[in-house]
Amino acid sequence: MLLEKFLTRHNGPRDLETSSMLRAIGVSSIDELIYLTFPDSIRLSADLKLDDGLTEADYLKRIRKIASKNRIYRSYIGLGYYNTYTPSVILRNVLENPSWYTSYTPYQAEISQGRLEALLNYQTMVMDLTGMPIANASLLDEATAASEAMIMMYNARSKAKVKAGANVCFVDEATFPQTIEVLRTKALPLGVELLVGDFRTYVPNESCFGVMVQYPNLHGEVLDYSGFVADAKAADALVCVMADLMALVLLTPPGEWGADVVVGSSQRFGVPMGFGGPHAAFFAAKEEFKRSMPGRIIGVSVDTGGKPALRMSLQTREQHIKREKATSNICTAQALLANMASFYAVYHGAEGLRSIAMKIHRTAGLIAKRIERYGYNQTNENFFDTLLIRIPDNTSTQRIRMLALDKQVNFRYIDVKHIGISIDETTSLKDANQILKILASAVGDTSVKKKELPEHNFLADKFLRTSDFLTLEVFKKYRSETEMMRYIKRLERKDFSLTHSMIALGSCTMKLNAASEMFPITWPEFSNLHPFVPLEQAKGYMQLIKELEDDLCEITGFDAISLQPNSGAQGEYAGLMVIRAYHENRGQGHRNIVLIPASAHGTNPASAVMAGYTVQVVNCDARGNVDMDDLSAKAEKFSDSLAAYMITYPSTHGVFESGITEMIRLVHQHGGQVYMDGANLNAQLGLTSPGAIGADVSHLNLHKTFAIPHGGGGPGVGPIGVARHLTPYLPTHPVVQVGGARGIGSISASPWGSASILPISYGYIKMMGGSGLLRATQIAILNANYLRAQLSKHYSILYTGERGMVAHEMIMDFRPFKASAGIEAIDVAKRLMDYGFHAPTVAFPVAGTLMVEPTESESKQELDRFIEVMIAIRAEIREIEEGRADKHNNLLKNAPHTESLVTADAWERPYTRQQAAFPLTWIRENKFWPSVGRIDDAYGDRNLICSCAPIDAYRNDL
Repeated sequence: MLLEKFLTRHNGPRDLETSSMLRAIGVSSIDELIYLTFPDSIRLSADLKLDDGLTEADYLKRIRKIASKNRIYRSYIGLGYYNTYTPSVILRNVLENPSWYTSYTPYQAEISQGRLEALLNYQTMVMDLTGMPIANASLLDEATAASEAMIMMYNARSKAKVKAGANVCFVDEATFPQTIEVLRTKALPLGVELLVGDFRTYVPNESCFGVMVQYPNLHGEVLDYSGFVADAKAADALVCVMADLMALVLLTPPGEWGADVVVGSSQRFGVPMGFGGPHAAFFAAKEEFKRSMPGRIIGVSVDTGGKPALRMSLQTREQHIKREKATSNICTAQALLANMASFYAVYHGAEGLRSIAMKIHRTAGLIAKRIERYGYNQTNENFFDTLLIRIPDNTSTQRIRMLALDKQVNFRYIDVKHIGISIDETTSLKDANQILKILASAVGDTSVKKKELPEHNFLADKFLRTSDFLTLEVFKKYRSETEMMRYIKRLERKDFSLTHSMIALGSCTMKLNAASEMFPITWPEFSNLHPFVPLEQAKGYMQLIKELEDDLCEITGFDAISLQPNSGAQGEYAGLMVIRAYHENRGQGHRNIVLIPASAHGTNPASAVMAGYTVQVVNCDARGNVDMDDLSAKAEKFSDSLAAYMITYPSTHGVFESGITEMIRLVHQHGGQVYMDGANLNAQLGLTSPGAIGADVSHLNLHKTFAIPHGGGGPGVGPIGVARHLTPYLPTHPVVQVGGARGIGSISASPWGSASILPISYGYIKMMGGSGLLRATQIAILNANYLRAQLSKHYSILYTGERGMVAHEMIMDFRPFKASAGIEAIDVAKRLMDYGFHAPTVAFPVAGTLMVEPTESESKQELDRFIEVMIAIRAEIREIEEGRADKHNNLLKNAPHTESLVTADAWERPYTRQQAAFPLTWIRENKFWPSVGRIDDAYGDRNLICSCAPIDAYRNDL
């Protein structure tokens, strides 16, 4: 009930059940378990100073009151953010549907075919609209996508450019300011010289490796870049275009006039502004960049039966594999938002998008023409939706602002003589007439008559698109809500999520995303605010952000928090850049070495390299802990150049290392700063904190520890907390004042990152309270050790702490089975699908293992089901070991088993259909059928297809 303590709904085990779980572990109490698991030396001396946890009913009253302080005006500010209509069928069946928002990144592709199809639609949509041959399945936002393009162009320089030392990237000055600022931040540590100027006067030369332009530009002007592109090509420079996806419905796509890379935001395709995010960015490029472009590429492969099947292709590009050799640290996508955008395109189709784009354009044209009679001068010769207006001498921007605010309208105020107005999908004829009335009133004209939309466009013919787009059947079939609902549900049924069973992914913390936490994100007070509105219109957001920052400071023991990084990897990068700025300000800019344990997340070394550092790997000992002798030797060796030490705590091996304080003391002794990766903060809350342990900076995965859902691969939020001496260097923003006095610049496009999903973590903390967060940590450790105690009788647990316990996760070792039965961890992962479970984390951080994290949200019943399944799989492995099952043709090697296979007329397997599909009796009650068999990864990489061509086209290639 809503009036009960939320804690009782968040935690899985009931109080009576915890006693039997503790007995199975061999301890008498939670306190004894924590004593055996956790080093006393880092234990907090006092309880967290947080309010008592609210009931769900009280929290919803509180958040509704906060939301009411946000004032929703009509915003025509633009700058990459626009009002849009989210079709109700998408809002209800995707954004508000836990089957879509609680699923994990589709690393287990056989049970992710639904969202993979939606993401393939997204890629196809982007490729069609940009005119490019390849696209990925989303990045974080437009500004960071542009920075990824800059970095990719730099890494793709020709041999001649490398030899010439070409390091200049030119960006046109009429680019969104937040994009330029993020480009500056990312360029600095890589030695890239970012040159901002007027493309009309800049001539690329041998020192220039890439050029970047906005289309339409900052002021809304649509310009002919063909001559500039020709000059860039002649100088062997690559061309990146930051484009408006909705504008490309009407405009000639950049791929048709020479672009090498096209990036931008898909926010206009049905994704609310949300005070800045999350929004899926797109990244499209020429075919030659497919192995170097960042992010995830969804491709078509085949399964064991030759059936077309989707998967994430070319994963060898990922930072988890390439580590310090990676050219990008991108880990989180914006899969949930990309899926919304793709469904928006499917629902509207080409004809619907043309209608929307034409309405936007003609509404802007109506205003542009009518204001001339009031003495205004609209200066853009060609435009799509944004007008640059010079105001007459008989008024002022101040007067226009006063009149507009009185009517609850926001324009963009550029300088004393210019304003900008950006029209969007939601701008009605009534709105347009209101804009005209405001501008007329500002010059004393009261004779405004209502006008209808013009029937013509306002673009020169040379800019108009002539090529088709969204021509495939998927973009034509689902016009009625009935058909669209069924299509979304058809894809949903192919996907595995927390609505089915536990997803025990080590390091990824797939915990409950409570409905009461999720409700507010779709309220218009949070979803419909432009990120650059005057802050007096966002008092609710300001209160929520301040309270969330204060609570996170208390939880982490840090002095200040920046919420700007919109993924964990972005948080890593931000933290390292803060450390870099700190050293430089102290005259220690030569410090360039980062020490990273061999067990670290792959994003750690990738982020360090992106921040301009050189990585030195620290070995681990036989128990999986950091080798203190090696750390000491390397700290001593690099003492003069040591910048930072990156450590995950508890360790990536699932252990609370007792030497953590000694590590920190050692690094500080040699002048370095300590970066604590917050991936495992879930096991710290209320027991200790990064600040209490002695770390200087940490990122916090709000999408892990603080209950923001994973959304099929994103969104994520990765804010950083810093100690007092690092506070002046927190990220800033060019439009809204945030960050430190000597801040590092912008990390993301919007001031507070993915602001619209911050209410989720805010709600989690407010409903849990300080004692609730501590209890959640204790139960997470209890659940993990319960699994350890029950499964260690059947499997080897690779690492434990000094007293035999694990933290909130554990690593199960399957390497012995390769020799004894020919079975590998991936075979177990696929077999788990037949039992109705998503595999734990495969082959990380140790090859040949599964890393299991049950989280505090899973009940004892669910844990017992997982234990029963793992024991059953061990029995299947034993049959192979004892020669009772074939080493190559067996239940595990052939997994997963699809419904079509099990129900086929012919059955030639050396085991029964029931053993394949229903190995335990209770599976029949809630059977999840993988829609495809085991996928051939190598085939998909050799034959990359990343758009949704008709299925027959795939079959012709087989």
